[in-house]
Amino acid sequence: MAWNESGGGDKDPWGNRGNNNDGPPDLDEAIRKLQGQLSGMFGGGGGNGNKGSSGNRLSGGSLSLLFLLALGLYGFAGVYQVDQQERGVIFRFGEVLPNEVGPGLHWNPPIIDEVDIVNVTQVQSHSHQALMLTEDENIVDVSLTVQWVIDSAPNFLINVREPRDSLAQATESALRHVVGSASMDGVITDGREAIAIEVQDRLQNYLRSYGAGIDVTKVNIDRSAPPIQTQDAFNDVQKAKEDQQKFINQATAYAQQVVPEARGSAQRQLEEAQGYRDRVIARSEGEAQRFEKLLAEYSQAKQVTRDRLYIDAMENVFKNSSKVMIDVKGGNNMMYLPLDKLGQTTAASGSPGDVQALRRDLEQLRRDLSTSRTTTNRTRGN
Repeated sequence: MAWNESGGGDKDPWGNRGNNNDGPPDLDEAIRKLQGQLSGMFGGGGGNGNKGSSGNRLSGGSLSLLFLLALGLYGFAGVYQVDQQERGVIFRFGEVLPNEVGPGLHWNPPIIDEVDIVNVTQVQSHSHQALMLTEDENIVDVSLTVQWVIDSAPNFLINVREPRDSLAQATESALRHVVGSASMDGVITDGREAIAIEVQDRLQNYLRSYGAGIDVTKVNIDRSAPPIQTQDAFNDVQKAKEDQQKFINQATAYAQQVVPEARGSAQRQLEEAQGYRDRVIARSEGEAQRFEKLLAEYSQAKQVTRDRLYIDAMENVFKNSSKVMIDVKGGNNMMYLPLDKLGQTTAASGSPGDVQALRRDLEQLRRDLSTSRTTTNRTRGN
């Protein structure tokens, strides 16, 4: 049912209970009622004494409500949360409290306490680049990156006014000290890792002495090279050094190849000489033993032993000769035996009878020679 329908009674929101429901609402009266209510809430006086007493009671309740509301807002304003990777530092009337605030939900009275929250796990970085003078009076361009985290939140916020500026200045001081104590080759070649470690140690000592609350986790040398103005000349020097090292390596490889060969050749000659010496000594000892045995046999049968030695000697001589000259007894002529031709003829004919005949002739010749030598010895003996 609408408020202006029959039976609506006193449901007129504009307060026109005594007027005709068919007419429009009285806006002036509604505004006056609203002003009266606002005046009562803020201590305004009414038209009579009863209205003034009711306004005072409303004013006291409103003040209590406002006080409770302000107290609630004050308490709510002191609630704050610290994340797992963060730590909080409390300043009470400007004085820092010794204990850090850990992760979780906390409350501190506003205006009395001020809380600064810092991230103690985030890895931050600082880059630095500068031209520096080395120990051998050369200029190098060095750039590095320092990675660090906050080690102590109170020290980071209190001990140093600008900890990041202090970190930058300490980095430059440590880097200049280390580079100034090293040679140019060490800075731009294989000594970069050692320089980074030394800079990190020295920088951490500086920050620890400052009480900056910063922990240096890593120092990386991003670039270390000569200045751009001298880059071409430096490249020429490096190329010359590389050529020098290449020639040294080639000479070393050649020496490592030649020296073992020479040592092996010398060892082989020594072993050959040792073998020759042993062989000659053994042969000489064998000849000496053979001579002693022949001497013993010769003392028992001189003629037989002498003939045997002569026959063996002649056999050795004829074995290595292809032609034989034989002096015929009682004549001035000499017999010539071409043994090489006879051997070739026998091999060409291939007849067993011819071979046997040749053997008989040679045996007969041997007997004749033996008889001739015996006769000659007897004649000499007579």
